[in-house]
Amino acid sequence: MSLTTQRPAPPTVSTPASRGSTRGRPTRKRDRKGYKLFVLFTFPNLLLIAVFAYWPVIGNIYLSLTEWDMIAPTPLFVGIDNYTKLFGDPAFLRVLRLTLVWVVAIVGISLTAGLALACLFNRQSRGRAAVSALAFSPHILSGAAVAAIWLFIFDPNYGLSRALFGLFGADSPHWTTSSSWAMPALIIVSIWKGVGFVAIVYVAALQSMPADVLEAARLDGAGAWQTFRHITMPLLSPTTFFLLITQVISAFQSFDVIAMMTSGGPAGATTTLSWFIYQEGFKAFSAGTAAAGSMVMFVVLMGVTVFQMRFVEKKVHY
Repeated sequence: MSLTTQRPAPPTVSTPASRGSTRGRPTRKRDRKGYKLFVLFTFPNLLLIAVFAYWPVIGNIYLSLTEWDMIAPTPLFVGIDNYTKLFGDPAFLRVLRLTLVWVVAIVGISLTAGLALACLFNRQSRGRAAVSALAFSPHILSGAAVAAIWLFIFDPNYGLSRALFGLFGADSPHWTTSSSWAMPALIIVSIWKGVGFVAIVYVAALQSMPADVLEAARLDGAGAWQTFRHITMPLLSPTTFFLLITQVISAFQSFDVIAMMTSGGPAGATTTLSWFIYQEGFKAFSAGTAAAGSMVMFVVLMGVTVFQMRFVEKKVHY
């Protein structure tokens, strides 16, 4: 009697190719579906950005190459004549110098004073919220309200300035009508309006600092100035970097205080680039020159931002 043994068949192992052949199609379908959903959700936002951001920039570039009084049906193409006229005009070069002084003064003093106020508020335990709100309140006021307040303060006959200078037996300067005092007056007003925002942002950054790092510095014998210089300032560098960019852009675009208080005068002493663009576009009705001026501002702001992102950010400690 013979017995036959039947061996079981070896198990089959699916190769990656066979698995891919069965799973590839559903994966591709899911990818296509995800891509369609991505396009569906992002297309409205991209359309809005294109219509309200990119298209105006392209239109402004073209307008800066034309001469148009906003009355003629079509602009006259003149190439780069508007740019040549601007940079060959001593008055425009003076506008650029005044704008540089304006931006450097406002940004530098605002960041320094804002940091000092933030350190003061951070040390204070009682009434911190009330004091912070009081310091921040000028920032939420409109430019017209701020200008009205300071026009009264600067009034040489009835304002607070007259009373303060009178305490020392001196006459109040003619702040807004003097070529020597108009720019400092506007810088004071702009700093008063914006320093509260800087202080509040710095306060938030100071309160979020790790307490153990500061305590370790004190235990190591570091003094207050050493702790501030080597610990606090590096930890505040991301906040300072953010404020530096936003304050530079805000200073370049300042318009309302200038318009309400001096209208660029006297004798052009407070004509910054933003006010120059307004004058050329809506008073001289030279749309091409105004567009060229706005492109100069765009290029300057882009250059300053790129410089900050490439060089200043290297010193930021995240």
